[in-house]
Amino acid sequence: MSLLPVADAQERLLNRATPLHRVESVSLDMAEGRVLSKDLKARLTQPPFDASAMDGYALRFEDASEPGAELTVIGTSPAGHAFEGTVGKGEAVRIFTGAPVPAGADTVLLQEDAERLEDGRIRTTYPLRKGQHIRPRGQDFVEGETVLPAGTVMDFSRLTVAAAMNHPALDVYRRPLVAILATGDELVTPGSEPGPSQIIASNTFGIAALARSAGAHVLDLGIVPDDKAEITAAIGRAQVAKADVIVTLGGASVGDHDLVQATMLAAGMQLDFWRIAMRPGKPLMVGSLGETHVLGLPGNPVSSLVCGLLFLEPLIRKLASLPPVKREAVARTAVTLAANDQRQDYIRATLTRSADGGWLAEPFSKQDSSMMKVFARSDCLIIRPARAPELAPGLPCPVLMLRPELLS
Repeated sequence: MSLLPVADAQERLLNRATPLHRVESVSLDMAEGRVLSKDLKARLTQPPFDASAMDGYALRFEDASEPGAELTVIGTSPAGHAFEGTVGKGEAVRIFTGAPVPAGADTVLLQEDAERLEDGRIRTTYPLRKGQHIRPRGQDFVEGETVLPAGTVMDFSRLTVAAAMNHPALDVYRRPLVAILATGDELVTPGSEPGPSQIIASNTFGIAALARSAGAHVLDLGIVPDDKAEITAAIGRAQVAKADVIVTLGGASVGDHDLVQATMLAAGMQLDFWRIAMRPGKPLMVGSLGETHVLGLPGNPVSSLVCGLLFLEPLIRKLASLPPVKREAVARTAVTLAANDQRQDYIRATLTRSADGGWLAEPFSKQDSSMMKVFARSDCLIIRPARAPELAPGLPCPVLMLRPELLS
């Protein structure tokens, strides 16, 4: 099987993925980042009454259209306690922000525009405009109005309006369940004492974090040795849990000790493709086990994370009905980039701002796919297309942002 271009591999993976659209109800305080499964309608009108927008005096405009008008204060209307009477000719009510405007009043005079006189009277000191500083009933939304349509991703502002509409819980799409399986006799968990031929397993934690940030729940299947029976048992645990995606870490190639692909095929996996024309990350496996997506990531940590960004993150977000994360940008290279071969390169680099405000990308001198420290210090991956010619310093090059917040 020939090497598949990255863009073709991404397209094939995402074309066979459809949003899950399984619905659950979650409390409002757990709904951040979730996607509404149906239109969210207001259960009440907001504001429910004409309300004062400022601290001041509620009065009739015709009594105080010009500065110097004197009015008798007949009561008080604080927030939560409406004045029960009616404002008549020559009268005013002391009112506070959020309080209902009393009957008869049609304008609010700012407290700093009123001079207090003796005997509970005030004198206006500033011209008024009829209706000023009053929030009319229903100014924000009215009962039955669709404020947030289905498909809305809930963030801090949308949660606020959902609460104001009197929704204690929301119907949202369930998060996809991603089961992660690390394989290899050489792997031990962090905190363990590795043997002479062992290393600490690290991929699981980065891939799990990426999956959660993309909108998934994660099921950690642990570390399984290079044993077909144990790999088969772990696959069975993922199926029992009804995982939407099974992610394997390592062992997806076809060496004597790479047992994942053969075991998955024996379990019924339909192999879609593997071996991608990219560096790092060539031994990527994509298939399906019934309705479950299977993604076999390379064992090298950096290869695994790069493939996770390019394939796992967009897959999860499509399953979860979430929009793609914007990671693509353009920078100028700080050094000469050599001509490329038949594989698309993803080169770890740092970013700095140039004098004109653009990004300047400087690659690390060492790019070995086992070097996690370099990846952690990187801001982006310089994308070098297959067979790209040499690129001189200062020329534009596409980059994949590892920290999308830098784009804002």
